[in-house]
Parts: sequence; C-alpha cells; structure tokens
Amino acid sequence: MTLRLRVCSVRMRAAGGVLFPPGKAGNVLRGAFGLLLPREAAGEWFSPRGDSSQPSGFADSARPFVLRASHLDGCRFVPGQEFSFAVHLFKTGDEGPQLIEAAFRQAGREGLGAGRGRAELLEVACRNVEVRLDRAVNVSAIEVRFLTPTELKNEGAVAHRPEFPILFARARDRVSRLMTLYGDRPPDLDYTGMGERAVAVKMTACAVHWEDVERRSGRTGQVHPLGGLLGACRYAGNLGEFVPWLEAAQWSGVGRQTVWGKGAIAVTVF
Repeated sequence: MTLRLRVCSVRMRAAGGVLFPPGKAGNVLRGAFGLLLPREAAGEWFSPRGDSSQPSGFADSARPFVLRASHLDGCRFVPGQEFSFAVHLFKTGDEGPQLIEAAFRQAGREGLGAGRGRAELLEVACRNVEVRLDRAVNVSAIEVRFLTPTELKNEGAVAHRPEFPILFARARDRVSRLMTLYGDRPPDLDYTGMGERAVAVKMTACAVHWEDVERRSGRTGQVHPLGGLLGACRYAGNLGEFVPWLEAAQWSGVGRQTVWGKGAIAVTVF
C-alpha cells in the first residue's frame, strides 16, 4: 500500500505590493486557483462528485490537492521580492502542474492578496513522492506537531484534545480516502482492529491551544471558521503500524478543510 502524490513548488516575484492577510494565505491562493481554472477543470478539482461505484460516504469526493502556504501568513512583499508556496497533488497526471502554472500566471497578472498586488510567475517545479504504508517500523515514542490549525472530529463533535485514537483515525481516513479516489486501488485495511490497537497508545505530554481564524467568502459573503489546534503532543506505545500513516498525513493534512492548508502536521520519531 502506497500513497503517491506530486509536490509542486510555485515560485513568484512581486511586481506590485503583495500582502497576505494573517492566517489567510492559503485561502487567498485557493481562491485565485479556483477562479482561474477552466470551468470543466474547476468542477473536477474543486467540486468533485463521487459515483455509485465508490464506498458509502464518498458521494462528495475529497479534493485532489492541498496548499502549503502558512509561512506567507501576514507577509508583505515589495516589488522585486520573491515568494513561494507548495501545492500537493493527489491526482498525479500532467494536468495538475499545467493547471497550476496557467492559473497562477494569470492570478499574478490580475493581482493577489489584499490590495491585489501583481506578481510574476517564475517557476513551477514538481517532484514525485511515495509513502509506503505497510512497511515495518519499530517505534515506541513520537511527537506530533500541529503546524497549522487542526480541527479533528470524534463522534460528530470537535475534539479539543488530540488523543491518539482520534488523531490516528482521522489520518487513516484522510489518507485511505485519497488512495481510494485517486490511487490505483483502495487500501486493504483492518479498520476495526487498527482502531482497537490505537487505543493502547497513550498521550504522555501535550501542549496545544485553540486558535480562532475566520474567512469570508467573496462570492457568498458567508463567514467560515478556519480555526483549530496548534502545538505539540507526545505519544508512547506500540506505534509501528501507525507511524507510516501519520507520515503520509504530513503530505495530505489531517482533519477538516485541509485544502486551505489546515491540519498540517510534522512527526518526529524517538
């Protein structure tokens, strides 16, 4: 079982003043990407629909990309300064990089961020990444850092403490869903058994806080919450079968609204 993706680094240079509002760089870039895609591509990449051949609950497919731009939050770039961000593509054909290049070239011409500062697209460089999920790992302790607001749900409610069974379940569900929708085949998993074994992994330290962020839709005017957990937690136990899934979730994000860049995590093995 392997998660396959393409990681595309987008490099741009400010031609006017480009300002990314605090906490909203991913939202700015997502909006630019979606508005400038051709109509037929926009539906496929932003509002994908499942079909009867997909598992129950997959009627609305997970979007086949995520943005990584939180380092741009609150940053201002004057003319001549360069900035970059990444797009992780789970549809690994050539269409994605081509759409990224066309959309952000045009977005730069029309203006980005607060004040619509113009920018020049310099480069879109892509590489292939594979994460094998069924490899043997001998691990008894890890630290997971929540790099961007991470919203995990458990039994229909938001979890304000990332106990390991909850974190692992959301990472497993996210990665397995992407593999089912965009990979070669669905992963062959013992969902019940893995969930039961995850309960034995214990949280040994945790320093997290909740950060509130909101975005307003330019199209509908609706306000959408983008908040979540930030900080770090440590876990101990028989972690061997779980670590590859968490490492895969470093690329996919975990929890809700990952397209904007929420749910970015980093895993350290001890």
